[in-house]
Amino acid sequence: MALDPLLRAVVENCRYVKTAARFFAARGISPNSLSLLSLAFAALAGLSFFLSGPGTSFNLFLVLALIFVCLNALLDGLDGLVARERGNATKKGDFLEHVIDRYSDMFIISGILFGGYVGWEIGVIAIIGVLLASYMGTQAQAVGLNRIYGGLLGRADRIALILGAGVLTLVYPYPVPAAGILSFSFLGWALVIFAVLGNVTAVQRFVYAWRRI
Repeated sequence: MALDPLLRAVVENCRYVKTAARFFAARGISPNSLSLLSLAFAALAGLSFFLSGPGTSFNLFLVLALIFVCLNALLDGLDGLVARERGNATKKGDFLEHVIDRYSDMFIISGILFGGYVGWEIGVIAIIGVLLASYMGTQAQAVGLNRIYGGLLGRADRIALILGAGVLTLVYPYPVPAAGILSFSFLGWALVIFAVLGNVTAVQRFVYAWRRI
């Protein structure tokens, strides 16, 4: 899937996003402030997922969770643009952004897990896959290669899957299939995909880096 490069290109070339970046930059709002605000929205998203729980016909907390995920993703894209508008893109800012992205991932995924959408075993494997995939991408840079964004499941893919699964869960909040050991709501299936493709992506990035070291 690898939506990361596509989403990055869309964000960087969107007139409205550029206008927002110029607005924040002109008012002295720092990129790091936007990064921290994105983390706050991720924490609110995780809390809302936790409070939502599966099987409710209309779930206000799930609606709020999806809104917070959107705000987290928007600010995650804006902070880099604001840094470039202000001419102060720094290694510290890049480092902070990646740390915040990982905490954001954990808040959101943990909220879905502890909200009861999937068993803890699958949730833990999903968290391991997401963390290792991200680690492989940055560790490649640490040993002298370029940072790796490729693979089946990047952060943009995860956000897209969570939003899509969340909307489907709002429409049909019941397990699919209705019974059985693999009976989850759509949000639960999103974590199943993370568990599988996250670890596949980690292996893909490891192999890619290993062959070039």
